[in-house]
Amino acid sequence: MSFINYASREINCKIVYYGPGLCGKTTNLQYIYQKTAPDAKGKMISLATETERTLFFDFLPLALGEIRGFKTRFHLYTVPGQVFYDASRKLILKGVDGVVFVADSQEERMDANVESLDNLRFNLKEQGYDLDKLPYVVQYNKRDLDNIVSIEELRREINPTNVPEFTGCATTGEGVFETLKAVAKLILIDLKKGK
Repeated sequence: MSFINYASREINCKIVYYGPGLCGKTTNLQYIYQKTAPDAKGKMISLATETERTLFFDFLPLALGEIRGFKTRFHLYTVPGQVFYDASRKLILKGVDGVVFVADSQEERMDANVESLDNLRFNLKEQGYDLDKLPYVVQYNKRDLDNIVSIEELRREINPTNVPEFTGCATTGEGVFETLKAVAKLILIDLKKGK
């Protein structure tokens, strides 16, 4: 749930990038951070474990406007991809306003994508959320590689509910900001409805 800071007249919203290990969640956030103006973003924080890391930073996009005189600040998080970090994933999902599911387009990663999506649904449900009722988009990442499955197959396995979807290559930035803008827009629509 978004947090309203009356002193600074800001609505703080949490976006979580979720997906299997090494699918490009961290690369997405690093690209966004790198391309965001210094005066519009906070410091990037990295919580590293032995094999994974969680990134976090917030930013205040000027182009998205205001809601009832309040600016909107987005806090972006990644979750650790490995299954054994499930407790961390659950913690990071607390208070989520929107989700970006980053799918790895490589053929050999399809099972990991499906498992991660099932895990996302389960973890959200445990906390009283329903993924189908949250602002939610899908990014099919790593479209620049040779061993990828078709968009149709990815859609069938990862996006049967037909949420907004984007192709991407996080290392070059392709689709990165389009994905972020889409989930941010869905969050703002939710906020304006007064959810």
